Amino acid sequence: MTSVSIVIPAYNAEKILGKCLRAVCGQDVPQRDVEVIVVDDGSTDATPEVAESFGVRVLRRPNGGAGAARNAGWRAAKGEWVAFTDSDCMPARSWLRALVNAAETKATTAVGAAGKTVGFESRTAAARFCDISGSLDAERHLAHPKFPFAPSANLMYRRTALEEVNGFDERYVTYEACDLHWRIMRAVGGSFVYEPRALVFHRHREDWKAFWRQQYAYGVGYGQFVLGHRNECDWTITNELREWGDIGRLGLTAWLPPKNDTLLYRRGLFVKKFAQRLGFMKTQWSRKERERW
Repeated sequence: MTSVSIVIPAYNAEKILGKCLRAVCGQDVPQRDVEVIVVDDGSTDATPEVAESFGVRVLRRPNGGAGAARNAGWRAAKGEWVAFTDSDCMPARSWLRALVNAAETKATTAVGAAGKTVGFESRTAAARFCDISGSLDAERHLAHPKFPFAPSANLMYRRTALEEVNGFDERYVTYEACDLHWRIMRAVGGSFVYEPRALVFHRHREDWKAFWRQQYAYGVGYGQFVLGHRNECDWTITNELREWGDIGRLGLTAWLPPKNDTLLYRRGLFVKKFAQRLGFMKTQWSRKERERW
């Protein structure tokens, strides 16, 4: 098998990192072809010690966000391919083999591959909403007509492609995976493969408060993306008013008891859209942010 480096950014992940690493280190591929790199992003708990107990390579750096941590990881990597997953993920045993095989069926052109990500033990309402809505559905995100991308929980690129564009843009709070994919496909080109058999289990946010914080951050990142790609994004006040109109309509029934998946979906969509709009507007109204982009 072609050599692969697996990069996992981790921040204060001591409680969940062990399960992630057991899954990553248990891949059904020759171990000589794989290196695992955990990038400790300035944790204040025992995250690096947990990583070291698995015998993987551990890089320590000051806290700078997931994009910066991933950059540190792939730049230190030795593999021809660089696969990314997260500390709250557990890849299936065949994950890496499926990703590489899918990409290498188009060996002369494939620049990368992504797999299917599903929820793990989604017992709470907030977690179930993520499953119902397909929040990490790479197939759906890759079908976007203008800005296709795959979430970084289950993603792989050729190392040379990452080098070509200098990796993730570290200014992003979130949404850096979409920006990276856009730049790679423009600069490098070729095909990008979706392989549903490359399966990763993800621990979704378990309560609405944590989900709100996550979605607010997504809104901030999307606002940054619109600023950074203002020549390609045609966002107008009409778009903004339409979004707020949707939020108002969803709010009429969002807090009814979620007796079925339809009501649960409306509640989750209300929380998601409301939080994202506030994060988006924070970025758009920030003079400092506008000057950064």
